[in-house]
Amino acid sequence: MDIILVPGLWLDASSWDSVAPALEAAGHHTTALTLPGVGDPADASADLGMSDWVDAVVTQIDANPGPVVLVGHSGGGNVVWGAADARPDRVVRVIFVDTVPPPPGSGISEFPVVDGVIAFPGWDFFPEEDVHDLDAEARTRTLPLTKTVPARIPTDPIALTGDRHRVAVTMLMGSLSQEELEAQIDQWGEYGEEYRAIDDVSVKKIGSGHWPQFSVPDRLATLINESVAHPQAAVDGDHGA
Repeated sequence: MDIILVPGLWLDASSWDSVAPALEAAGHHTTALTLPGVGDPADASADLGMSDWVDAVVTQIDANPGPVVLVGHSGGGNVVWGAADARPDRVVRVIFVDTVPPPPGSGISEFPVVDGVIAFPGWDFFPEEDVHDLDAEARTRTLPLTKTVPARIPTDPIALTGDRHRVAVTMLMGSLSQEELEAQIDQWGEYGEEYRAIDDVSVKKIGSGHWPQFSVPDRLATLINESVAHPQAAVDGDHGA
């Protein structure tokens, strides 16, 4: 299977370096993307919006001869959901990594814009539940991997008008099982409605913080492999912490 790996905010293709080899060893072909404008100054990225990031994934889908699986981490979830919406006949599964399918018109989040771009705010910016499994060594090692993102991207609303709900979805959540997520999801407004509208959706607890590609890459790769090869493995049993 062709698997397209899409990073979240502030990360590029290299953020998948510890995950992709295990996917390749399982017989898959992986393509990790660096999205447009990541690391570029404002004069080269100011006009870029969410549609440009979605288009970059759609271009990669179209370059593949057969069906694809999309994997999106964090804010990359908006990107892959937009791409699945544009190409529902080409995407056989979307795997969200510690994020949920966004409803139409939603953005990722809001961060300060400095010098026309948005820089990584540092590991201390995030709540403990997100970073508890990144020790000092991991934070030091991964900080140089972070880059700026175009100013519009985090708040630019996602346009969704296609038949995305018939694309199978697996949600690999850092700390939530399917039962726990479904106990909360209806309180999330339109996000709950989007979740309920998906024909085939399953949730698997990773047992990690928000960046499992850095803290537990082997486990993340195993769960992706299971989701691609055996869809029901994502809900059969709970191997998470």
